[in-house]
Amino acid sequence: MAAARFWIEGQVQGVWFRASTCEQAQQLGLRGHARNLADGRVEVLAVGDAGAIDRLDHWLQHGPPLARVASVRREAAGEDEAGAGFTVG
Repeated sequence: MAAARFWIEGQVQGVWFRASTCEQAQQLGLRGHARNLADGRVEVLAVGDAGAIDRLDHWLQHGPPLARVASVRREAAGEDEAGAGFTVG
């Protein structure tokens, strides 16, 4: 099991970024969450297969069609930080 936390900057709120991230994560068999932050960024926590997390990382670089991703920062996270499934908050 691997775990990573991402912070995505750019035009990423109000463009279906969290819902689309949830769909991608579920397709990849990941658990975790995607949530808006007060400063305009989106935070994503992903736990699961390391290769699946890398594929999610690649997808986060552009996100859904209406998003305009400026940057993605990735850090290691703890497996125990995610509950069951993938949630949007």
